[in-house]
Amino acid sequence: MATVNIDGDTLVVEIEGLDKLWALKSRLAIPLANVRGATADPGIAREPRGIRAPGAYIPNVITAGTFHLDGEKVFWDVHDARKAVVIELADERYARLVIEVEDPRAVVALVEKAVSR
Repeated sequence: MATVNIDGDTLVVEIEGLDKLWALKSRLAIPLANVRGATADPGIAREPRGIRAPGAYIPNVITAGTFHLDGEKVFWDVHDARKAVVIELADERYARLVIEVEDPRAVVALVEKAVSR
């Protein structure tokens, strides 16, 4: 699971618990200028992930780390797809962040409000 905060002009994603190990990341900091938006998307788990490198994938248990799909890098940290949020990025290492959060609606509202400023 991850937590999402806004720190000034930066979107900060903190990876929690053992997910740091599986995802090989503990924190992502993205300038808000490069955040296009966010959506709650429980169906994302059924989409192709691409090639994992590096990270972990155990079907129906965890998808975590960097996945390469159609020439793009996508960061994943999801156990429960019902709590998945997709954050779209531009001009960043990752094209998207697919993360599990405690309250998807609240995270989407937080990101969308920050991006619209």
